[in-house]
Amino acid sequence: MYARRRRRYFVLMGLCLGLFVLAWGVVRLWSVPAAVGMCVVAMAIPPVAAIVANRREPDDHWWDVPDDSWLDDEPLDDSWRRFEHYGRQTGDDGRNDDDRP
Repeated sequence: MYARRRRRYFVLMGLCLGLFVLAWGVVRLWSVPAAVGMCVVAMAIPPVAAIVANRREPDDHWWDVPDDSWLDDEPLDDSWRRFEHYGRQTGDDGRNDDDRP
């Protein structure tokens, strides 16, 4: 699934680079307006490539799983606020002398 999307992205970006090189290396010798038109088309390809590369496919299931892993880092209660407040009042940050740098 990822390889497919990556391949599509690189094909589109290769097409974009190919259009730029072809426009200013070959086509400009015969028609500058055509070369500019090719560059305008090439300029529109990178956003389309990003959309194609990030599009969800039917076999992508990681989109369906909610990411609640950040909740594991949360403290169970707000007792840390009391210690923080106490440290501001007394100048003590609540660490032992062994913990100080």
